[in-house]
Amino acid sequence: MSNISLGFIEISGVVAAVDALDIMCKTSGVELATWERKLGGRLVTIIVKGDVASVTEAVETAAQKAIKKPAASGVIANPHEEILRLVRLSASRFMDKSLVSTLDARTIQEV
Repeated sequence: MSNISLGFIEISGVVAAVDALDIMCKTSGVELATWERKLGGRLVTIIVKGDVASVTEAVETAAQKAIKKPAASGVIANPHEEILRLVRLSASRFMDKSLVSTLDARTIQEV
């Protein structure tokens, strides 16, 4: 089993999602794993990764302090390999360097 945990915040609006991500990253040592937009960006899911304590603290803090109340939030400690595969599949959309030429190579590799 891996030592990674995943944290999820589903929130209404891109601005609120970026605010929640900022809160999560500043709260503890988590990193953006991927994100999804649904309904034309009206519903955004942010997925972060890190150790269990950091992810839990980040999700709880963002749920309390974000500019909008999340529709849903959760933490998965030691996710099953199929969950990790889905997150990697989602993140793979950002791996095409020609589409995101302004991102540095380190960011592309981490996402």
